[in-house]
Amino acid sequence: MASVGRNPSALAGSRAECGVTPNPARVLAIDYGRRRLGLALSDALGLTAQPLTTLARANRRDDLRWLRELVRRHGVQRIIVGHPLHLDGSAGEMAAEAARFAARIEKQLSLPVELVDERLSSWEAEQMHAVKEAYSAERRGLARRQGGRGVRRRRGRGVRIQESPKIDQMAAAVILRDYLGRERARADSAESAATIPTQQARHKREQARS
Repeated sequence: MASVGRNPSALAGSRAECGVTPNPARVLAIDYGRRRLGLALSDALGLTAQPLTTLARANRRDDLRWLRELVRRHGVQRIIVGHPLHLDGSAGEMAAEAARFAARIEKQLSLPVELVDERLSSWEAEQMHAVKEAYSAERRGLARRQGGRGVRRRRGRGVRIQESPKIDQMAAAVILRDYLGRERARADSAESAATIPTQQARHKREQARS
């Protein structure tokens, strides 16, 4: 598998010689939620993923208008939406909602939109666990700083901390990093498959000369 740190121009040239067309694109990832949308963005070559922002949802029209402006501003060419399937692979209510949301934005924004299974990688699960650990530490720190003042309480259960919107954009970044990794692996596999016939033809020509 090619390293992410490899010179992108050299990698593109190698694939072009093998008949593999590179497809660099800026990708937007969306971690779907009923109250918020976590967003992450790739670089222009589709190699790295960074958390972008979190959208507090208002209504369909305003959400789409906001996404359309973000897509225009950042030159997004492709969108992926996390598909929250159950661990057994079945689709529950949230997965169905995410699928409808993906179909709607594909139609309204006129961009390719792909649903991405969030369970596909153990690496992703480990990253999500690390994010949740960091979030728990953030909650504990906030509770200590506020001393229980100015936050909502749940009867009989003490202080309840509002969820941080950062967790949503971080989750989107994890989904995007995993997706980009799979895309690179697929391109590398195609490159290797295209290289083999070329090497065989070269070997036959050398044998014919000898």
